[in-house]
This record gives sequence, C-alpha cells and structure tokens, in this order.
Amino acid sequence: MDSVKIMAIVLVVAGFAGILYGKFSYTKETHDIKLGPIEMSVAEKQTVNIPVWVGLGAIAGGGGLLFYSMKKK
Repeated sequence: MDSVKIMAIVLVVAGFAGILYGKFSYTKETHDIKLGPIEMSVAEKQTVNIPVWVGLGAIAGGGGLLFYSMKKK
C-alpha cells in the first residue's frame, strides 16, 4: 500500500469521525501564579466545533485521492 492510499484512507476516516462526533474538547492549563511557596494554576476546558462541510470535504478529498491512485496504475 503506497502513501497516497494511506493518506486517502486517513482523510476518509477523519471525515466520517468529524461528521459523527461534530466537536472535541481538550483541557488547557493557564494562569500560572507563583507567590513564594504557593503555586496556582487554572485548567480551562476548550471545545472545538467541526463544521459538517469540513467532514464532507475530507471525505471527498480522500475519495478523490483513492480514485486518483487507482486510475494511476
């Protein structure tokens, strides 16, 4: 399996995952404060929404790459 096919499959899977889940969350550490022996930090939860058109574009791009790699042979 060549690298173009692997990239195409990754794009298609990522596109389907983006459509099914629609968003993902991560935790970001911010506001480190050090006052002598006291240390303080705040963890903020961030959410990123993935638009449907991005998922569809990834699926279409992956499908196009798969078609191109099949036609190339």
